[in-house]
Order: sequence, then C-alpha cells, then structure tokens
Amino acid sequence: MYDVVIVGSGPAGYVAAIRASQLGLKTACIEKSFDINGKPLLGGTCLNVGCIPSKALLDSSHKYAEALNRFSDHGIEVNKPKLDLSKMMDRKNNIVTQLTSGVSGLFKANNVTSILGEAKILDSTQVEVSFDGKSEVINTKHVIIASGSSPIDIPTAPIDQENIVDSTGALAFDSVPKKVAIIGAGVIGLELGSVWARLGSKVTILEEMDEFLPMADKRIARDVLRELKKQGLDINLGCKVTAARSSAKGVKVHFEDNKESHELEVDKLIVAVGRKPNTANLFDENCGITFDERGFIPVNNFCETLVKNIWAVGDVVRGPMLAHKASEEGIMVVERIAGKHVEIKYDLVPFVIYTHPEVAWVGKNEEELSETGIDFKTGSFPFAASGRALAAGETTGFVKVIADKETDTVLGVHAFGPYAAEIIQQGVVAMEFSASAEDLGLTIFSHPTVSEALHEAALAVNRQAIHIRNKKNKIINH
Repeated sequence: MYDVVIVGSGPAGYVAAIRASQLGLKTACIEKSFDINGKPLLGGTCLNVGCIPSKALLDSSHKYAEALNRFSDHGIEVNKPKLDLSKMMDRKNNIVTQLTSGVSGLFKANNVTSILGEAKILDSTQVEVSFDGKSEVINTKHVIIASGSSPIDIPTAPIDQENIVDSTGALAFDSVPKKVAIIGAGVIGLELGSVWARLGSKVTILEEMDEFLPMADKRIARDVLRELKKQGLDINLGCKVTAARSSAKGVKVHFEDNKESHELEVDKLIVAVGRKPNTANLFDENCGITFDERGFIPVNNFCETLVKNIWAVGDVVRGPMLAHKASEEGIMVVERIAGKHVEIKYDLVPFVIYTHPEVAWVGKNEEELSETGIDFKTGSFPFAASGRALAAGETTGFVKVIADKETDTVLGVHAFGPYAAEIIQQGVVAMEFSASAEDLGLTIFSHPTVSEALHEAALAVNRQAIHIRNKKNKIINH
C-alpha cells in the first residue's frame, strides 16, 4: 500500500514524487515511456523532447549566429564558422541524458519507487499498471495525475515525422533544411523557427490568428514581431493552412489569407499549433472522473478532482502548459496530502519565450487592467540606455513596470531584451511580497547589470528615473 501513486514523471510528476517522499509518504511514480535499456524514461516531455533540448539548440544556434554575424562587432575576426549539426545534436542529447539520469538518481536517493508501464486509474485507491502483456493492481491512498500533454495534430497537415513533423521531430533533423514552414506563431513555433533560421534555413511562419502574441503586452508584441522579421523569420498572420502534401521532394503547403490562396514548397513543415492533455484511456469508465470539451480534467484551486483523493496537476488541468507551473502544483498537492495548508498564486506564474532577445512577463498587462477597470500607471526603461547592455551589444527592447495608481503596488512586469527571463524573476519575487514600485526603486541593484533596467523602470513609474529623461508617465484612469 502506497500513500501516493503518481501517474507520469514529467516536471509535475517527478517533483511531486520527490517532495512526497521527503514528507514521509510512501511514494510510487508510474511512467510508460522507456529508454533503450528498458528502464523508465523519466523527466517527461520537458526534459526529453521539450524545454531542455529546445534550449540546448537555441543556445547552440545563437552561438553559431553570433560567430557568423556578430563577432566582428567585438573586434574578433574569424574564418567563416563551420556548422557540425551532428555534434550540436549530440551535445543536446548528452544534456538530456545527464538530466534524466539525474532524476533517476534522485528517485533512488529519496526512496521513490519507479514503475514502468501504462497506468489506468480504477478508483481513488487502485491503479492498474500494464506492460509487455502483463498487468498488476497497485493499492494507494491518493492518486496524482501528472500525465502531461502531447502536440496537437491537424488533419490538413498529417504528421509523418519525416517531412511533416511536430515539435519533437523538429528537434532531431539530421541536416539543415533549405526551406522550413511552421504552422503556428506561438511560443513553440517562434523558438523552433529561431533555431533553424539561425542555422541557415529560410523560415516561413503561418499563423491563423490576425494578432501576433495576443497574450503579451501589445508594445512588446509589436517590437518582437519587428525584431524577428529583421532576423529573417517570414511571419505571416491571418493565414489558414488548408492542405499539406508530403513527397520525396519535400512538402507542398496550401494556405489562404484574406485575399487569396497560396502554395508554398518547403523541405520540412513543422506543426506547432499547441498541445493537448494526455487523458485518453487513463481512467476506468466507472472511476467518476470527467473531462471538459478539450480533454482537461476539472479541478479546484488546490488541484482536487471531483473524486476524493484523486488529484490532477500540470498540463492535464486548466492554466498555462508551463513546466514551472506544473512543478509547483505537484508540490502543492503532496504538501496538502501531508496536512499542510499550501496554495499557489496563479496570477504570479511567469511566462517566457526564449527567442533572442527573450520575451518575459508576469502579472497583468495594460489591456487586462483596462478591461477590469483598474487605474494604473506605468514606467519603462530601454536597454539602449543600459551601460551593461551596451557593453554586451544587446540593446534591443525594454522593461516595463505597471503599478496601481493609488497604492503603487506592482501589478505587472514585462520585458523584451537580454536576460529577460532572469529579470522577470526579480519581478516575480517583488510581486510575491506585494512590493510597490517605490520598493523596487529603493532596492539596490548591482552595477553594471542588465537588471538595472528593472530598477529604472520602477523609478520611472513615479517619474524618478535617473538614466533617462522622465517623461510624463502613463496613468490610466477609469
């Protein structure tokens, strides 16, 4: 009898398993994927075919592009760099192996039982595990569903993982395609497009929506679009793919915009239209778990399902499909199982797009605040005025701080530029403790750092910025 059985070993599952064991709960984690040695392939999408390998390629491709185009700016003259894609992929794979084996080691160190097989939840106390034609029933006091998500496929572009691929296939090309088309201008599409554009592909992105990055600050979205187009990404909005046909020569993509129909011939087509929860065939029909129209499991703010002692976290429930959100939900659940009163502030989940420059934000943007009728004021600071950014040659973008008009409490932080992901984390910490713009302005930041842009933006909220002219700050009254 286990105290907790967790289905899935991704960022939600393996973190929950480790924390549960630390809290003294007898814990098992079920994973259906396995490696070449027949052992559970731990880490889920994020470690194996998502967050980590994509960032490895993003960093490698950025270094290649820098050597190709930017080294001379620093007085470094080199012969034209030679790309060894095979070695780049090997580096990515080695990083993945190191991290997944690390999770296995942590399971052993924390006495977490790792079980290989396909899980089916019979009820809140029993989980059936099947593998290689055999099955067994595991008894438990609590079940946590952390089965993650998979790329969405679309009928008009059937994935064959050769010429028409999903995000997993796009991380494993054995050569640089001359022409790449990507369906979807979301986070995945922009990051994958950036990788292959830097390595020499002509990249065309087809996005059905008319608005670019609608979830981001409008000014940032506008600037990001302009910058990515400068980098060679051909981003087309309001384009619906109607058909894609794969052949030995490549892919013919048919799409429509508001004017006419078009045909595009490419070597590879990447389908990046989002992800869907892995909930199919997961529950016995008498288990009592229900799903919404998109396959997500309904839960409350504490990730409790409608069935007592069955919990669901991460990509199978509402909210953004982000690894850090999933991990925190996993920890929250096992802490609550252990009798602790823990909760998550969902409005403080940070978002990051790992293009170059990076895009990141936390909290509300101006449009959201306007819709809710909250009076606010803003301050921003450009990286062009940052000494550290100038020294690094990374001056694109800015940091914006939004604060309540009356209380000065920080309501949102938005960044586009160098190390935006790291800068935004400082905003998360500040907002976690209900800091005001004045609090951030009174905080000592190291000099010279790009983080000083956040300091100056906070000062600018109240017209106290030092290193830019203080214009009349933007105050929105409703």
